Amino acid sequence: MRVVIVGCGRVGSALAAQLVREGHDIRVIDRDRGAGRRLPRGFSGEFHHGNGFSRRVLEQAGTSRSDAVVAVTSGDNSNLVVARIAKETFRVPTVLAQVHDPRRAELYEGLGIPTVSDVTWSVNRIHRMLLHRHLAPDVTFGNGETLLVRSAVPAYLAGRKLSEFEVDGEIRVVEVTRGGRSLVPRQTTTAAPGDVVTFAVAAHCLHRLRAFLDKELGT
Repeated sequence: MRVVIVGCGRVGSALAAQLVREGHDIRVIDRDRGAGRRLPRGFSGEFHHGNGFSRRVLEQAGTSRSDAVVAVTSGDNSNLVVARIAKETFRVPTVLAQVHDPRRAELYEGLGIPTVSDVTWSVNRIHRMLLHRHLAPDVTFGNGETLLVRSAVPAYLAGRKLSEFEVDGEIRVVEVTRGGRSLVPRQTTTAAPGDVVTFAVAAHCLHRLRAFLDKELGT
C-alpha cells in the first residue's frame, strides 16, 4: 500500500515508522527540512521537503499513484487544503485528516473527509478510564464514538438470552467466547457461566452497560 503522509511531527513520524515496519510504501512530506530527523534510522520510505499543499510537491511524492493520503500537520486549515487537493485533484481513494479543533470536524465530514480529532479522542479515552475502568475498549471507531468492549458475564445473568442485553442503536452483542471458543450469537443464544461477551456500544451509552453489569462486579 502506498501512503503519502503530510506532516512529520510526532503523529506523522510515528505513523510512517509503523507503516514502514509493516511493509508499506511510505512517502512523507514536511515543509521543515529538519523534520525528517524524527523518522527512524534506516527509514526505508521517502522524505520530501516542501509545502504539503503544493501540487508539485504532492506529485513528486507520488500522490497520483497513492492508495491513501493522511494530513497530520499542526494546522487544521493546512490539513483541510491537503485533504481536498488529494481527494478532488488527485482522486486518491482514501483521504484522512487530523483535526485539532473538534468543532471543525463537521466541516471536514461535510466534504467527505474522515477525521481524527486528538482532543475528542483524548476526552473520550480519559472519561472511559475514569468512569468505566472495567470496560476497557478493545477497539474504537471514528473519534471514539463507537467502541468494542469485552466483559465477563456476571453469574446472575446466566440463562438469559444475550439479545436481552441489547439496546437498539446503543448496545449490541457481537461475539461470545465460551470455553475458549468464539461464536457469533443467535437471537436465541443464552448466556452461560464463564462467558466473555463482546459488546459494540455507543460511547455515550457506556454508563448504561456499566449499570447493567455492576450488580455483580460491585464497582
